[in-house]
Amino acid sequence: MKRINLILAALLSLPQTTLAEPSLASLRLPKGYHITIVAEAANARQMTLGEPGTLFVGSRREGRVYRLKDENRDGIYEQRDVLLQGLNMPTGIAWRDGDLYIAAVDRILKVASADSVRTQAAQVQLITDQLPNISHHGWKYLKFGPDGDLYFNLGAPCNICLSEDPRFASIMKLNLQTGQQAVVAQGVRNSVGFTWHPLTGELWFTDNGRDNLGDDRPDDELNRLTQPGQHFGYPFVHAGNIADPELYQGQPFSDFQPPMLKLGAHVAPLGLTFYTGQQFPDSNNNSLFIAEHGSWNRSSKVGYRVIRVDTSTTPVTYKVFIEGWLQGKSAWGRPVDIVTDRDGSLLISDDRAGLIYRVTYRAGYQSRNRD
Repeated sequence: MKRINLILAALLSLPQTTLAEPSLASLRLPKGYHITIVAEAANARQMTLGEPGTLFVGSRREGRVYRLKDENRDGIYEQRDVLLQGLNMPTGIAWRDGDLYIAAVDRILKVASADSVRTQAAQVQLITDQLPNISHHGWKYLKFGPDGDLYFNLGAPCNICLSEDPRFASIMKLNLQTGQQAVVAQGVRNSVGFTWHPLTGELWFTDNGRDNLGDDRPDDELNRLTQPGQHFGYPFVHAGNIADPELYQGQPFSDFQPPMLKLGAHVAPLGLTFYTGQQFPDSNNNSLFIAEHGSWNRSSKVGYRVIRVDTSTTPVTYKVFIEGWLQGKSAWGRPVDIVTDRDGSLLISDDRAGLIYRVTYRAGYQSRNRD
């Protein structure tokens, strides 16, 4: 608790000209759930678990990759190292067999023995530099798939356009043995979060809809890939049934995969995780937690929360799980990524407040509850 108070005191000492004051007391969760601050990491984006007690965190504007250590296994990361710096938007990170893979804008890198290597001795290996060097929607999300390939997004290089390079507006994968790239999902404007259902193995992903069609169109999306190569509409059709006023070519809407869930316009869904732990009594392998980063150009702000989706229902449904980062017309935090930790808690990154949170369940816990 002392550490949490020190972190909040430091945050409150910063100039807050456009942000609401950071306060965990403003966050509302269901009964029994508890949220704490467990680390600081400026502009924290995607996270990945390393060996027990180690958490890696990417960033965007900071150009850094962090290594966080919980040496005494109390759930708080008391040690923070900058493993790499000076990179171009190293948002995407993935860990496997002791090695850390990092996706910058036009390349994927690897650091061997990333859990234990001294930061001064970290050797960076180039995996590929055969990616477009375009920063617009160029920041990556990175994960290993069930097939052992390395998956990443390649966002559209614009708000709305039809690019000559078929890799844009897609989710792709890279075979590390052959170096071969393949498009997995087409027509995906800007996905900054994907994961696989723990029971079916199907790929689920978020997608951020186009701008400049007003406050309420089109919806951002939660999608499911059932066959490799499926097309999800961009730039021709948005949210399953909205023809683009500039680029629609008269195709039947049925040519494209409709979203599993429409999330609302401009909520900016990013990272997501299926719940694979045992700690939460009201969640199971069909429970999907999504971080909504929040709107940047809507006349009244929306998002800035975490939702819980029940993927077992038809149609898919959701409820708000955590809210309160948005206070009136300003927000003190913006959730980015969510990871199910080994103990069944959830880790959430926040790039605006520069924090990592942990959500746990305590039977009978009452503070900051949402009925």
